[in-house]
Amino acid sequence: MMCAAFSDHLLRQVTQVPAGLRLPPASGRKCTRSVPFLFRRPLSGRRCAAASGSVEPATAGADANALVKFLYDDLPHIFDEQGIDRTMYDDRVVFRDPITKYDTIDGYLFNIRLLKLLYHPNLYLHFVRQTGPYEITTRWTVAMKFILLPWKPELVYTGISIMGVNPLTQKFRSHVDLWDSIENNEYFSFEGLVDFLKQLRIYKTPDLDTPEYLVLKRTANYEIRKYEPFVVVETKGDKLSGSSGFNDVAGYIFGKNSSAEKIPMTTPVFTQAIDDKLSKVSIQIVLPMDKDLDRLPFPTAEAVNLKKVEGGIAAGTKFSGKPTEEIVLAKEKELRSALLKDGLSARSGCLLARYNDPGSTYSFVMRNEVLLWLNEFSLE
Repeated sequence: MMCAAFSDHLLRQVTQVPAGLRLPPASGRKCTRSVPFLFRRPLSGRRCAAASGSVEPATAGADANALVKFLYDDLPHIFDEQGIDRTMYDDRVVFRDPITKYDTIDGYLFNIRLLKLLYHPNLYLHFVRQTGPYEITTRWTVAMKFILLPWKPELVYTGISIMGVNPLTQKFRSHVDLWDSIENNEYFSFEGLVDFLKQLRIYKTPDLDTPEYLVLKRTANYEIRKYEPFVVVETKGDKLSGSSGFNDVAGYIFGKNSSAEKIPMTTPVFTQAIDDKLSKVSIQIVLPMDKDLDRLPFPTAEAVNLKKVEGGIAAGTKFSGKPTEEIVLAKEKELRSALLKDGLSARSGCLLARYNDPGSTYSFVMRNEVLLWLNEFSLE
């Protein structure tokens, strides 16, 4: 499920980066599961379970309930000191992802150790399901930092792992990772290598408190994020790329409030449009995550308000450079179009997130994001 990518090129050893499946849209995509030929079963008379979401009966198959429960209990330990239980894997277990392969349990465990050493990864397990008589599928997110590079880029992979079960031993004999972010999941995927390299680029993200979110799905064009609730101080703005009203909301955290309290800086600064015509724009500063709306001092400046953002599911696209109005609107249009193509519906309006001080940050390392709140989203 995890693959440490590119250590083959850095350390002259093959590593891997986590994997994932591009979930097919409702219309007509072929199922292209990258399962090693040795473990493929005839597909006649049944649909590809990974694509259709169907679950085959376990008659004459593996003890699915026990294996599903085992993975729910075991996989969260893959990157901690406990580690996974190797006794549940055949010695000749076949591991594949788009840029890494191993044919033994020792190779698989070596890859996990290398990931821990180079990336400090975290696994978030979304679900584990039986998808065939001798097949279990997991969906996950892996977030990590490449600590060998000075800027420690953040890498995120989402996808599925297809686990083949040996009918004789009732142990796992194959593990195939498919990534959401690429089309070609066959080993060796040049597209997968490029996807890894793209994530190494420099974005300067200040080491400040910021809204908490988990990436549920990362495609080639955008991320789907689940945001936790957070609080902002806001006032009226003029346009998405503008700074009108910033001094008023900044004044609140610098002490212009009912208790003259100085509140720590956070990131990003949001500008929000409530509709596509930009008829109403607000500028917002996020308040620290440990601040509760009911316990914050009141703003003393006119037209400055506190608001709790309830969180939810948002799609986001990241870009660098100076976020001019033209660029922001173009990014919003591209994102909305990509979502529609994938069958997702976004609400009206959008958010621009700016993470850096434009006066002290080179434009090519600036981190900017356009965000759209989604009406609904499911990993099913």
